[in-house]
Amino acid sequence: MKAIEDIPDRQLLLFKSCMVGQEYPGVETATRYVFDRLGIDFIMNDEQSCCTGIGHYTDIFEGLTTTAIAARNFAVARRCGYPNITCLCSTCYAINKEACEVLNTDNEVREKVNSIFIERGLADLVYEKNDMDPRRNFYHAVEILLSKANQIKEKKKFDFSGVKAAAHHACHYYKVKYLDVLGNPENPQLIDTIAVECGADMVSWYEDRTLTCGMGFAQLHLNKKTSLQVTKKKLDSLQKAGVELMIHMCPNCHIQYDRYQPVIEREFGVKYDTVHMNVAQFVALSMGADPYKVCGFQTHSVPLEGFLEKYGII
Repeated sequence: MKAIEDIPDRQLLLFKSCMVGQEYPGVETATRYVFDRLGIDFIMNDEQSCCTGIGHYTDIFEGLTTTAIAARNFAVARRCGYPNITCLCSTCYAINKEACEVLNTDNEVREKVNSIFIERGLADLVYEKNDMDPRRNFYHAVEILLSKANQIKEKKKFDFSGVKAAAHHACHYYKVKYLDVLGNPENPQLIDTIAVECGADMVSWYEDRTLTCGMGFAQLHLNKKTSLQVTKKKLDSLQKAGVELMIHMCPNCHIQYDRYQPVIEREFGVKYDTVHMNVAQFVALSMGADPYKVCGFQTHSVPLEGFLEKYGII
């Protein structure tokens, strides 16, 4: 297991996520807003490319392509002197860690990847064994926030006391590489711990708390009815527990709950009172960020205006 004291706050490459950029750009701007105010040393690099996660998990990209693209992104991180890749998306996190392990342990794959680079005159991208450490060079942004929980409490400008909230910890964080997570993978509390420092009244356990969001990437398209039934089961549990706000750590989960909550309401004839935020949006809001210019709530499908008005934020 990771130890919180081992989480770095320097030389972080904030890894851009295509799903964040396409669906919820406020997650990125909120993360940058919070990192800046916490004095975290990070950069973003325009040379970085997509991790291929969605293509990989829907069997469009085969493993070698995904691994080669990861090796290229690792070279970008090392070259700019910010080798601690920090992901906004749990899929990016899992893909990058897995690719690093493959590059370090599978000589045949590593040689194939390097031969591709060399053939194309890109020798500066060649990956040598153990250039990156899957446990020491890859982090989820929520881990960085958790390591700064005390500072978040000190810097908050708005207290979320009275807000009944619950967390959804992404499966690509705590299930794919469960030996590398912070805390107990059977009962993760990362988001909860951060949110409590912002004053939220967290429902630490509710029925189906560890249930997947239901997306399953290909499952959402190939078995949509089943996918939405899983999501509905989770939303039903939140409603039963009286949860006003669900806090996420992954854009794919965010899409499944926020984009598809109105769809589920129409198709199943139900109505939910829950609104959704990424943990970085929640922390940024607590620190005084503008709900729209920084947090980007105008991109959400489930309107947040009622929630924001209720607590005097707008």
